[in-house]
Amino acid sequence: MRGKVLSYNGSTGVISGDDGRRYTFSAADLGDGVSYVPAGSAVDFEVVGDTATSIYVIVTALGEKNKWIAALLCFFFGWFGVHKFYLGKTNAGIIMALCGTIGWIVVIPGLVVAFISFIELIIYLVKSDQSFYEDYVAGNRSWF
Repeated sequence: MRGKVLSYNGSTGVISGDDGRRYTFSAADLGDGVSYVPAGSAVDFEVVGDTATSIYVIVTALGEKNKWIAALLCFFFGWFGVHKFYLGKTNAGIIMALCGTIGWIVVIPGLVVAFISFIELIIYLVKSDQSFYEDYVAGNRSWF
């Protein structure tokens, strides 16, 4: 059956099935090594009583931040902190923007920001989509 995740707190959650019923599930019911499912994700699952089992994410929630877009922004505009603003990390973005523009007067802050954005680019590319989501979108991680 297909449905949509209504809520998930890391251990238990609720899915609204296409049949109009709600089904509970636990983290152990998630398939493909997924450890977090954002609310609004479309899922395919099997029903056992009032419980959803063998849950597989079909499409993630619309509007979520994409690691590839963040990586491209980091590559082209990293020393301006544009990728930080994209991820909603405004304070980190302002720090990088200041160091990446007027910081070049002293040279050291500009070099540090360029190095940080390069490291973050590598991290974004190496992380799995799930790990990226947990750390930078759902989580509160601003720096590597």
